[in-house]
Formats: sequence, C-alpha cells, structure tokens
Amino acid sequence: MKVKRIVLACRPGKDGEPKTENFRLEETDLIEELMDDQVMTQTLYISVDPYLRCRMNEDTGTDYIGPWIISEVLDSGGIGVVEQSRHDHFKPGDIVTSINWPWQTKCLLQGNSLTKLDPSLVDGHLSHFLGAVGLTGLTAFLGIKEKGHVIPGANQTMVVSGAAGACGTLAGQIGRFLGCSRIVGICGTDEKCSLLTSEMGFDAALNYKENGLADKLRECCPDGVDVYFDNVGGEISNIVISQMTNSSHIILCGQISQYNKDVPYPPPLHPQTAAILKERNIARERFMVLNYADQHEIAIQQLSQWLKSGRLKVKETVVSGIENMAGAFVSMMKGGNIGKQIVQISG
Repeated sequence: MKVKRIVLACRPGKDGEPKTENFRLEETDLIEELMDDQVMTQTLYISVDPYLRCRMNEDTGTDYIGPWIISEVLDSGGIGVVEQSRHDHFKPGDIVTSINWPWQTKCLLQGNSLTKLDPSLVDGHLSHFLGAVGLTGLTAFLGIKEKGHVIPGANQTMVVSGAAGACGTLAGQIGRFLGCSRIVGICGTDEKCSLLTSEMGFDAALNYKENGLADKLRECCPDGVDVYFDNVGGEISNIVISQMTNSSHIILCGQISQYNKDVPYPPPLHPQTAAILKERNIARERFMVLNYADQHEIAIQQLSQWLKSGRLKVKETVVSGIENMAGAFVSMMKGGNIGKQIVQISG
C-alpha cells in the first residue's frame, strides 16, 4: 500500500528559524499484513504545537521528549479511525488517538500505544480531542488548578501570554471558571485582541508589538498580577513578572519566544527578573501535564461538560492535506494561527 508521510529533511541550524525546506513529503510502502496486537489506521487529524520546535534540534534541551531523526517520519498528537485490527480492544470504525502519531496518511500501529475515544464527549467534533478536550485543554485546566493557586472570591488578576494560541485561549476562560476575577491576555495582533475580548471572555487584551506594553499592562492590572500563565517567555515575561504581587504564582507552560534559540529548557531568566522572583517570593513552577495522568479522566469530563454546554469557546485554525503540514508548522511558529493549529489529513 502506498502512503504519504512527512520526514525531517534537515535541521534549522544554530538559532535558526524553521522553514518548509526542513521538511520533506515522501511516498512510501506500508506493509498491509498485521501482526498480533497491531491495528491499521487512517489518519484524520494531526496536531501542530510549538513544543515540537524543540524536537528539530539535535539536543532538545528537554528531559521528556527526544529529537526527531533526519529522514525518519515525524510524529505528534494525532487522531485516526481503525480500518483493520488484530488487537482485542479495537475494531474497525473505532476512533483512536496517540501522542506519538506518525505524520502519515495511513499507519500500522501497536494497539497499546493507542487510546480509544468517545466522540460524544465532543459532540462529534473529533479535532477537539487534540485541543480543548485533549492535552491542550488538560494543560490549561490542570496547570491553573495545580499551579495557579486561584482562590475564588479573592479578587485575583490573571495574565495570559500567547493568549490567542491553543492553550492561551482556553487558559483565560478556565482561569475565570476557577475563580479569577480579571483576565488579561497578551497576543500579537489587534484582530486577536478583539477576538479575546469579544468572544473568549477576556477583560482586556494587549498587542505586544505596539509600544508601551508595560504601561498598558499596569493600566489593565492596577493592583498587580496574581497569576501568570506563561506561554512565551522572553521580554514579555520580564514585563509581566515585574508587575507581579508578593507571593504570586507563575504557571510555566511554554516559552515559544525562545524555541528558535539553542538554550536549555526552561531558558535562564534575566538576572533582574530572577531577583524579582526571589524578593517577592514568586513561585515559578514548570508544568508538565503528563505528570498528572491520574487526574486526566475527571478533567476530560469537566472540559467536555464546559464544551458541550457552550461555556468553553473553542477556536481552531485548520489546514487540509498532509502536503501542507510543513506550512502549517512554520505559520504556527510565527503566530499565524488563532486557537489550535490542526491539519486535517482525511475525513
């Protein structure tokens, strides 16, 4: 059987920005004879996420994901439908997912690497299993729940950077659900700012590309920042942290502004910012959602409830065709997406 796949053609190089030339579309043969415990799947959706940039480096600087290998098929979160099965838990027609789904139109996978999905949790909108009711939603929900120290009724202000992205759009809303009284987002265009305040329930949104971010943030957060959901790092985070209150909390989710630099993760802080953390007793805790697997099932049920009730609003940027995987990745790394970046492969 002939299938199409995406492999890593070359690495971006020292402090290099990813380009479409770093990826290569190939056609390859897929063995059709299944072994015991294997399933044949047709790929429906693949997730494109900022953390994948770390996998393009030979030394990822992380302790939980390995680098992609030159000329081998790439992988990330994905969803597919079972076509053939020699695994007791799966049958043709089942919808399945994996966090290591090959960037390939059809795949031969080990059944123990897959999780069966219940489409009713997302009212049949399967791509939401890669976003709002998947690891992205879990990251926003459990990150705030476990590291935000939100106290309902305490009049806390939460700031979200990368607020128009996959995790940011959800984190702002969930911060409100869990008890924050004021939500301020930081993003990169006026269009995104308008979306956050008109549709996502943010109280204010700031375009970091305009001058005077620090002054504008101070106007939006006159009593300081109590919770910071950090998706970007760099100078934006230096500004936010400078306005945080004593004993406040940072949820370290991502550092997309630093991913094109060959630095360890999490990147080192500016000395002045590090001094502020110490002086004000600010907790800056890295959050890894896979460490909270025992809470995933209950959290998924809550996210599904919010979604189906219409309370949790979801945005996606969907591109069709495996041949557009590279373009979707490069665009996402430059902020071209609103909400979750998804590539629809078939279906």
